[in-house]
This record gives sequence, structure tokens and C-alpha cells, in this order.
Amino acid sequence: MTGKTLAEKLLSDKSGTDARAGDYVEAEIDVAMAHDITGPLAFQTFDEVTGEDADLFAPDRTIFTIDHHAPADGVQAANNHNAVREFAAKHGAHQFDVGDGICHAVLVEEGFVKPGDLVIGADSHSTTYGGIGAFGTGVGSTDLGTALATGELWFRVPETMRFEVEGELADGVYAKDLILRFIGDVGFDGCTYMAAEYGGSTIESLPIHERLVLSNMAIEMGGKAGFVEPDLRTIDYLERQTGEVVPFDDDLHSDEDATYDSVHTYRAEDLAPQVSKPSNPENAVDVTEVEGTEIDQLFVGTCTNGRYEDIKLVADILDGEELAPNVRMVVVPASKSVYQYMLQTGVFQTLTDAGAVIQSAGCGPCAGYHQGVLGDDDICLATANRNFPGREGSMQSQVYLASPATVGASALYGEITDPRGVQTERYDDTVFAEVLS
Repeated sequence: MTGKTLAEKLLSDKSGTDARAGDYVEAEIDVAMAHDITGPLAFQTFDEVTGEDADLFAPDRTIFTIDHHAPADGVQAANNHNAVREFAAKHGAHQFDVGDGICHAVLVEEGFVKPGDLVIGADSHSTTYGGIGAFGTGVGSTDLGTALATGELWFRVPETMRFEVEGELADGVYAKDLILRFIGDVGFDGCTYMAAEYGGSTIESLPIHERLVLSNMAIEMGGKAGFVEPDLRTIDYLERQTGEVVPFDDDLHSDEDATYDSVHTYRAEDLAPQVSKPSNPENAVDVTEVEGTEIDQLFVGTCTNGRYEDIKLVADILDGEELAPNVRMVVVPASKSVYQYMLQTGVFQTLTDAGAVIQSAGCGPCAGYHQGVLGDDDICLATANRNFPGREGSMQSQVYLASPATVGASALYGEITDPRGVQTERYDDTVFAEVLS
């Protein structure tokens, strides 16, 4: 019999079976997560399934965040926040409040997830955790509510689509450009219910904060999960953050004779900065095709590109400069740690001097709730993950997706600009990990 993919190995381990793509398994959950939008329905389901006095399957591995409507923008949002606080306190779960940050940033920074874990989150971008070698996937609130009681959930073992990149990326080209290109090539539903696996020398050279970008956006092509095989760089990153020894399992990789649904290969030197045009992430084109498009707002943040390294890259470009006339910039750090480090290192000052508005850590305008939503006919260039109609505000607005480098360069001119024409840096994992260790 042929070898296994990483997805098959992880679900075999968690189900205690010899699982192959297409099989249905009942798997043990390592970590469960919900936030202020998805949590209340999950809590209701939990109470209906178990009775109000039941215990969570593992309070120490259950995390609730208040990040989407945070701070509360209305009474309903405030009530949802209180529901999260009360349920977490009653059951002894971990709870992160307004300003602590986005669930996917918090779980990684705080060391809740490690390679080989099976992580479910009531949020579609729970695929993020594959960037450190975990099987992370989004589930509905009712599934999560049941799993909070049982610690188990059924899965169909996904086929795997591999994206392999060899060579060295050009200046101004980042992981965000890679994933936009992948999505553009296979389409927004081309990887539906498959695991997206990213490999090759280029991927291996990426720092962890960029690997997380790849896994985060696996869902934008329909992926059930998105993996970068963990390595010693992964372990070093996690140990810096937690201050604890993280064991390394050298079997957490796909076998050489594993079976893939398809394999897509690229040369890094051939890849240009990408921009996804409205109104679908699959509308990815080289930046030169849309260069010169005028923009009204720039948005830097989200669980995709709201990490310190992303925001510092934008600040480096804007250092000593000002935003182009008639352009506004909204910056939303992904976590409180990022926010604090921005203050400590002068990044906050650089951005505000340039004219940016910096919000408290959270999701910001990503889902169109508050903190910088778009009006009719507004055009935004964002480091976000989705640009469907109305995603960041008005149904008549338009959102283009790009890397922090492209957003930073565009801020100087008020129009979409090729970042290869400005000085950009590529930061390794030590830049931000130092403050967390």
C-alpha cells in the first residue's frame, strides 16, 4: 500500500485507525475554539446536548475570544460578549477579552497549538494552525457545541492537493503573493474539502509568520485544512514563544510515495507580487495589471497579515513619509502583543506620523462590522483574506487584496503600486518572538 499524506497520518493518529482519503473517522480533538460571533450558539447547543451543569471535555484546551465585534458596536454585540465571559467563567475555559486579539493569533502566540494537534474552531480561518503542522479546520457552531461535550468529532479524511515551490523569491514577493497565485490558479472552489499542502525549498525557507498566511487562506480555495510540514524552525519558533521544550516528531510529513489529488509546481523567481481584484480572491493577477488603480482606503491587519512583521514592513516603507493625499489607512494589530511591541519599537509612532489610524487588536473592518467599514463606491486595498461584495462594508464598495508590501508601497502614491519599486525587508521569526519569550 502506498504511503500517507500528512492529513491521513494526523487523522489516523487521532482516530486510532488506518485512515485513508475518503474514509470517515471519529477523531479525538486536542483544542477547541470559538469567538463572540460563533460562541453563543455553540454554548446553547452544549447546554441542549448535555444539560447546563455538564463539564467541558477539556477546559484547559478550550479557548474563547472576543475579537470580531470588539469593542462592542451595539447592544447585541455587548450581550454576546457577556455570554462568552459567563460561559468561560462557569466552565473554567480560557477566555481572551476585548483588545487581546484575534483567535488565530492568540492560539499560536500563547502556545495552545503544537505540531500534530487536531484543532477545531468555529471560524473558517481555523485552517491557520496548519502553518505549524497541526490539522486546523473550521466547524459550525452546533458541531463545536457537541464537541465541547464529547471531545470528539467525525471527519471525512480529505484528499490532498500539493503546491510545490522551488527557488528564491524576488524582493517584494511574499507568502501572500504565493497564496493569491495558488487560489487564482485553482479557483475559489478548486480545493474543496481537500487538504492544501505547501512544500518545496521556497516554502521551507519561509519564516513561520509567512507559513501561517498560506494555511490561513487555504479555505479561500475551499480547503478543509492547509499544511506546511513542521520542522526545526517550527520548534524553535514555538519554544521561543512558550519558553517550554516542544517535542519534535520527525514523522509529521507526507511520505514520498503518498498519493495526491494533484501537484502544482512553481519556480519562485517567476512569481510576481499579486493582487486579487474585486470581488473574489480567485481574481488574482500580477500587480502590473492593476497598477495605477486609485484607492480610497488601505487596511492593514486581519488573521492573515496583522502580525508584527507585516505591520513593521508597512511602517518601514512609510518611515518619514506621509500617506498620499485623499487616502486613509486603518491598521489593526492581530494581538495585544503585536500592539504593545509596535509601541515599544516605534512602529506605532511611524504609522501615526504618516497619517494612519491604529485600532485596538482584533478583526477590525475585515468582516464589515466596524472600525473602518467602506462606503458606497469606496475602493480599498487590504491585507485581508476575502473581498466578496460587502465584505468590508457597502455592497457597492470594492476591495482588492494584496501583501503588506504592496499595501505599503501603494500608500505612498494613492494608487496600487508595485512594491518592487520600493525598499522592502524580509523578517525572520526572531523579530517578534523575542518579545513573546
